[in-house]
Amino acid sequence: MQAASLAPSAGWQWVRDGLALFRRQPMAMFTWALTIGFMVLVASILAPIGPLLFVAAMPAITVMTLEACRAIEQGKTVLPMRLFLVLKAPGLAKKLLTMGALYVAAVLVAGLVSFLPFAENLREAVQGLSSDDLGPVLEAMRAPIVVFAVLYILIAALFWHAPALVAWHRLDIRKALFFSGVACWRNKGAFLMYGASWLLVVLALELGGGLLEAIGLSATMAGLIQMPFNFLAAAILYCSFYPSYTTVFGPPPPIALGALP
Repeated sequence: MQAASLAPSAGWQWVRDGLALFRRQPMAMFTWALTIGFMVLVASILAPIGPLLFVAAMPAITVMTLEACRAIEQGKTVLPMRLFLVLKAPGLAKKLLTMGALYVAAVLVAGLVSFLPFAENLREAVQGLSSDDLGPVLEAMRAPIVVFAVLYILIAALFWHAPALVAWHRLDIRKALFFSGVACWRNKGAFLMYGASWLLVVLALELGGGLLEAIGLSATMAGLIQMPFNFLAAAILYCSFYPSYTTVFGPPPPIALGALP
């Protein structure tokens, strides 16, 4: 399997293509973003096990999202609740859940590797914590957070395309992780541009919320007004996953996973 090597500008193009895809069926993808948001809410209520279960389900959610985008591209009507039927494809749910478990394990190991070497410094900083000076704690957190960020980027690269490669190309998990990592490395400039583009969107949303509070609205009211825009941005983000796959590996093979007619 050959992964294309794209120019850095492709990262911005993925965002634009995601927006174009969203505009073809906005309500369907907005509803799907709400559905994922609801799953996140339920997971947070069931902490600490809930967040782990949600992270384990991310490869399956990714495949459902990509399948919705493929259906939109083909001119089919997307019914968000029917996307769960994707997981009925023989053997797919088991593979995706196994991949999700590996993802959880990798992130937990990365956390241990990042924070354990600095545990003594963190303990001393917390013991000396005062209510008006968080500087020592923030300073002690800087190194482990940087290490974790680097490790997480590597993990994310391995898992970025892997769900689609398992679902659409019937690769085993090890090969899917390998080809995903290679594809992300070949397109690191494009992914850097892609991440920077979405960072600007997040900052713009945060600025909008700050401006609402600055004109006198309460934090609760500002959050309620901002919420639809957050889900709108999330829906476009999910749509942009699809071009980040198709421009690297080409159009998905014409297989049916059972979600849409």
